Amino acid sequence: MLTIRPPQAADHDAWDLLYQGYARFYNVEQTAEMRARVWGWLFDAGHESQCLMAFDAAGKAIGLAHFRAFARPLSASTGGFLDDLFVDPEARGSHAGTQLIDAIKAYGQQQQWSVIRWITADNNYRARAAYDKIATRTAWVTYDIKL
Repeated sequence: MLTIRPPQAADHDAWDLLYQGYARFYNVEQTAEMRARVWGWLFDAGHESQCLMAFDAAGKAIGLAHFRAFARPLSASTGGFLDDLFVDPEARGSHAGTQLIDAIKAYGQQQQWSVIRWITADNNYRARAAYDKIATRTAWVTYDIKL
């Protein structure tokens, strides 16, 4: 049985380890200062970023999800964007990722969001196999301009 809930101040170290794992998975260089900034966002009521964490039956943090609302002008609605989703490799198969997404979906329904959207790496085959069961892959291509 997993518990899905927002992080509390006492969860900082566990969240930090999970977020470091996420950055390593995507080969993103991340500093302690960067993680401290994100952690601060999660406790700032004025910031858009939110977080849910997954805990196993023993209370160990095994996953995290960062998400936020975003405006959808064309449909005159608000959607939810799942920025980061990570499950500790030792906990893969626990359905923590699916349960985190389900919790975000429930939150989005309460907020009357029209969609939950996310991106993943093309070669993230294991996650994509799970995503294909719970969501519809879109035909949209993503572009970035580095600033």
